[in-house]
Amino acid sequence: MHPGVAPLPGADRDRTVILPTRAAAAPRWTGILTTRTPATPHQFSVRSDRNAAARHQVAIPAAGNAAAPPSAGRRSSVGNPSPQRREDVRPRRAGLGPLVGVLLLAGPALLAGCGADDPAPAATTPAPATTKPTQPREQLAALAAAAQDRQMTAVYTLTVSGQPNRSISVFRAADRSWRVDIPAGALGGTADVSLVQNGAGLFQCALPSAGYPESAGCVRVADPGQPLDPGIDPRMRHPFTDWPEVLTDRRAPLSVATAELPGAQGSCFAVESTSASVGPPLDPGIYCFAADGTLTAARLPAGTLTLAGTPAAAPATVALPGPVVVREPLRIAGPPGGSTDDGQPGGGEQTGGGSTDSSSSDDSSSDGGAETSPGGTGG
Repeated sequence: MHPGVAPLPGADRDRTVILPTRAAAAPRWTGILTTRTPATPHQFSVRSDRNAAARHQVAIPAAGNAAAPPSAGRRSSVGNPSPQRREDVRPRRAGLGPLVGVLLLAGPALLAGCGADDPAPAATTPAPATTKPTQPREQLAALAAAAQDRQMTAVYTLTVSGQPNRSISVFRAADRSWRVDIPAGALGGTADVSLVQNGAGLFQCALPSAGYPESAGCVRVADPGQPLDPGIDPRMRHPFTDWPEVLTDRRAPLSVATAELPGAQGSCFAVESTSASVGPPLDPGIYCFAADGTLTAARLPAGTLTLAGTPAAAPATVALPGPVVVREPLRIAGPPGGSTDDGQPGGGEQTGGGSTDSSSSDDSSSDGGAETSPGGTGG
């Protein structure tokens, strides 16, 4: 028996099994088994670990070479043991394989569980980039859209060649009702009128004046937002009421270009109709708007409007200047005998906002005739 090697009970004494121990230096042999009787294959096997399934057969070295380490990678035959042919006995790590399998199977679930409590990052939507319109048509449309929502009380000066200046008062209330007072706006410039729209309808109100000494009274002439007969509809109320909506319509047959108007504030645009129809959607001219949608000036066929002073606060609602009466509304043109040959004072001017182009008006009948200047439909 080799020194330091103890026999294993019940083993074959003709064969020796050497079990190396794991050490930092040289391996140490923990046991040698020698039998005198022929050994069976089962007696050659050694379990390197309780959970290992493989069995190893090794050759017994000679007594003088018992302390020499086994040659790596060389196997011995059971029936022909040789001192030079031996097999390493490498203990297997019991339980490591099942543990690795469990970790591989449970790994994704564990990783998912670790991140389950973390809230998902909130999706962020980038703020849309706001770009200022560059084309004149787009710029005018943006200003006209602001004009539709503009609430104010303002006074404008109407300048007409050959006539004294007149002051037009504009009220745009918080409840979207409005009122436009036009001096000398009816009966050929001898009567003052006011156009008022509220929830009850659209009214033409006659105001006491030198040419109309009667008390104020209002006649309902249409539903809210409906067009009027051009013969009773002053043109100068449209820049404050329905023409801003036309200017916002990209489908309207209009040609828009930047322009300048002396003394006007804000941005000015020259607007022309591209339609050959008899009634364009609005009068051609130059329209100027402030950034908040306030109409600052407009040069139109019937005259030039200029904002006088700073607009004041808007009223909550607009009241009629007189009671509702049942009578015929006042005509724009003057009565027979007090007008020119074409039935209009001032050489073809439609006082109150009609076109100054005499070719756009027909001969008047006994009741004052109907105005046929461009944009004859009101709103």
